[in-house]
Amino acid sequence: MKRLWTPAWIARHVAMVVLVTGFLGLGWWQVSRAAAGNAISWGYAVEWPIFAAFVVFVWWREVRHTLRGPAAPADASGEASAAAPEAAATRPVVRRPVRVARVPAAADRGGDGDLAAYNHYLQWLNDNPGAKPGDYPG
Repeated sequence: MKRLWTPAWIARHVAMVVLVTGFLGLGWWQVSRAAAGNAISWGYAVEWPIFAAFVVFVWWREVRHTLRGPAAPADASGEASAAAPEAAATRPVVRRPVRVARVPAAADRGGDGDLAAYNHYLQWLNDNPGAKPGDYPG
């Protein structure tokens, strides 16, 4: 429970109370406007409490997430280190990207002439990235 009384969490608790109070107050204000004859205020009278409920939902989810998170090591006896390999095994591993060398394929000399000409054209387009297809010399 000490994790929920840090300065950051105290700010979250205060923000939740202020937002919920404000949203419910705005909802009550819209109910009073709707009762006075403003028909569109009925929609807002329903909307503001939904916003308040959403703030409470997010706050509660964050509290549960914080309480379920890994606790700080209690002592140096190794009790917390026994759970460390388990946590490391479930954490996704980010690895370096693999670099693949771009090696041109060996040209097939005995193949189709049209295919060879088309491959030559594609190679020319690759070698000249700013060129237009009409600039092809072949």
